[in-house]
Amino acid sequence: MAENPLAHYRELDPDCVKNVEQMSAFALTDGALPKKVKLLVALALDATHGAVQGVKSLALQAIAVGATRAEIAETIRVACYVNGVSCVYTAAAAFRELDF
Repeated sequence: MAENPLAHYRELDPDCVKNVEQMSAFALTDGALPKKVKLLVALALDATHGAVQGVKSLALQAIAVGATRAEIAETIRVACYVNGVSCVYTAAAAFRELDF
């Protein structure tokens, strides 16, 4: 997986990065929803915000916990339905960079 995007920021504000990492663990740990589903939700949200790097990172994380390309594609369909076609363009840019 790619370098942690917060690695360089950690030098500037280690307390902030620690809190972000704790929130990530809190939000994404298996619970009523499995981690895979939570990652797919986060991926959909990043797609709606135009966050190409976030979509890339979350797609790789989702695959690492068992998500399929078909599940990821359907996640983008839901994001597109809710937020519009810009989600598909964001995902296309992310997946092109991943050779997905």
